[in-house]
Amino acid sequence: MQDPFYSKQKRQKRAGGMLAADAWLDSSLYEFWQALGRWYTRFQDFMSRFHVTGIKRFFVEILSDAFTFGAIGAVLVTALAMPAFNIIDRGAFNKAEDYSIVFLDRFGTEIGRRGIRSDDSVALDQMPDFLIKATLATEDRRFYEHFGIDIIGTLRALMTNASGNSSLHGGSSLTQQLAKQLFLSSERTIERKIVEAFLAVWLEWNYSKDEILKLYLDRAYMGGGNFGVTAAADYYFGKRIQDINLAEAAMLAGLYKAPGRWAPHVDLAAARGRANVVLSNLVASGFLTEGQVTAARRHPASPIDRTADVNSPNYFLDWAFEEAKLLIDQTGAPGNNFTVRTTIDTTLQQYAEEAVVSVVREQGEQFRVTQAAMVVTDTKGAIRAMVGGTDYGKSQFNRAIVSTRQPGSAYKVFVYAEAFEQLGLKPSDPITDRPVCIGDWCPQNYGRSYKGTVSLQSAFAQSLNTVPVTLSIKTGREPIAELSHRMGLRADYPVTRSLALGVASVSVLDMTSSYAVFANHGYKTPAFGITRMTTLTGQPVWEYDPEANRERVLSEQTVAYMNQMMYGVTQSGTGTRARIEGVPTLGKTGTTTSYRDAWFAGFTGNYVAAVWFGNDDYRPTNNLTGGSLPTIAWQKFMAYAHTNIPIASVYGIDFVPPETAVAEAETEAEEAAERPPSLTPAAARKLMDLADRLDASIANLTPITDQASAPRITTGL
Repeated sequence: MQDPFYSKQKRQKRAGGMLAADAWLDSSLYEFWQALGRWYTRFQDFMSRFHVTGIKRFFVEILSDAFTFGAIGAVLVTALAMPAFNIIDRGAFNKAEDYSIVFLDRFGTEIGRRGIRSDDSVALDQMPDFLIKATLATEDRRFYEHFGIDIIGTLRALMTNASGNSSLHGGSSLTQQLAKQLFLSSERTIERKIVEAFLAVWLEWNYSKDEILKLYLDRAYMGGGNFGVTAAADYYFGKRIQDINLAEAAMLAGLYKAPGRWAPHVDLAAARGRANVVLSNLVASGFLTEGQVTAARRHPASPIDRTADVNSPNYFLDWAFEEAKLLIDQTGAPGNNFTVRTTIDTTLQQYAEEAVVSVVREQGEQFRVTQAAMVVTDTKGAIRAMVGGTDYGKSQFNRAIVSTRQPGSAYKVFVYAEAFEQLGLKPSDPITDRPVCIGDWCPQNYGRSYKGTVSLQSAFAQSLNTVPVTLSIKTGREPIAELSHRMGLRADYPVTRSLALGVASVSVLDMTSSYAVFANHGYKTPAFGITRMTTLTGQPVWEYDPEANRERVLSEQTVAYMNQMMYGVTQSGTGTRARIEGVPTLGKTGTTTSYRDAWFAGFTGNYVAAVWFGNDDYRPTNNLTGGSLPTIAWQKFMAYAHTNIPIASVYGIDFVPPETAVAEAETEAEEAAERPPSLTPAAARKLMDLADRLDASIANLTPITDQASAPRITTGL
């Protein structure tokens, strides 16, 4: 039998071991905390040596926070500087425009030039001292003092702008401006300004001040396709940069900020006013005295005549230059200098500009509309005129190419054309104009009323909204969008429920190309502006192939139906103001929501044209519709363009053009492209009136009775 006391003794022994472990743990923890306390006490004793009070503590706290925020700032600055480091690692400057292209019109007459005019052969010490002083006084007075970023100058510019006068000083230093020219694009974002600042500091570290100034003077854009003051002096004054006077130097120095606004060949009065500001800057900065600039104020610079450049089709030339550069890259043409033959007709260009600008000037204020654009092609797609805005000198933004707007009802031609192609309908087929909804979207007609049963032709002419929506439900919206792209619309846009009413993004050029399909018997007709490119020595580089894009998009039957419907728009629909006596006119009006955009696109047997009216800031107009100003401008141009030329017929339209009397030529001459007369109808009437008065005066001549006396002619003019 087991001894109970023995068992109890073992249990007692095990309990004693646990007590010992517990005692050891307690003592260890106690000793640890005691040691930690002693260490902390010694640490406090040590740190007490640095304890400060009073005003000293204030400065210590400031310094401590400065180190903390400095560390955070260093990390942030490094992150912001990474894009600048990447740009520097590329090791290459932005290329200046390295092509020089001479443009000819369709008849071979020079109409303008694009590309670089640059000359960096003049050393800085050979340039006039007053030109350098004028540049620094206007752009960066503290150039030789700052490290690339002029803190004082920036603050002064902010104060000047806040006071409403930003004409004297800019916010960026000259080095920052050069950094933008060398490395960056012209976009205006905070990120670009930060990168610009880092690059400016890098330039200061790696180049001398004189080298930076020389680069700036050679690369700054000076307007008129000129880069650098040397090229600008030759272009504006016909002089070497070494030979310009103070007044001319002041005019050049005033171009850096806005060459399109202050270029003397664009607005001489503005250029002289800007030059006077530069002269004032020279005096204010202490570089010259008032007495030294007085002669320049009294005798401002007079640039050489550049009227031909101002009157050239600049919007078209800007676009053609980009197209030419693409062709040069595609063909791999050697060299940098080319001659390009274009399709532009300067007479039609003048007509188009006059039509658009005159309508905006006469009625723009009434309708609260400030801008317009027009593109004109022949029925094969050759661009004859392009108007990208009302004033190229004030804005080089090409609204005919770059800007995309909603076409409104002018888009309905794609809806009806797809319905004719897919559903086998005819213009005379009936359809019911009644409320229609797609989900919770229920479009309404312009007059908020419904016509009941109408023909497709009548619905199109009256621009009813419910009918194309009904047709889009039957055909599907995707096929309509695909057809519009095949016909010429290049911009992508979402296919939404309201697509049938023109909720898409289109350009004036693309609308012209799309409507040209109807004028060209259903064949794809992309607009083109270049027919031939050669080197300056005449070596061919590229030539347009008229058969390259001959692709049928619409059947002849659909073209005939659509032409009949568009003819009805100008005869009894929303586009009656487009009618021209003796000329078959076809087209479609378009008006968008809130009257932001107004369109008329149409054609005759000779020309195709699309016109847009609106505002750059998308501000609504005063109830402007496509049937008013756009149609008036379109009709005004077409009336000019069809003066004294054979009137061509339109496929599918029962219209007999009037016979045109053509005088017999005494000698056979080589057949040439026919140009519309440069004489406007108003001028022709004045000449006819003058001729009538001259005939009347001759008829009233006094009979000569004295044969010996000299004849005397009396006129009544």
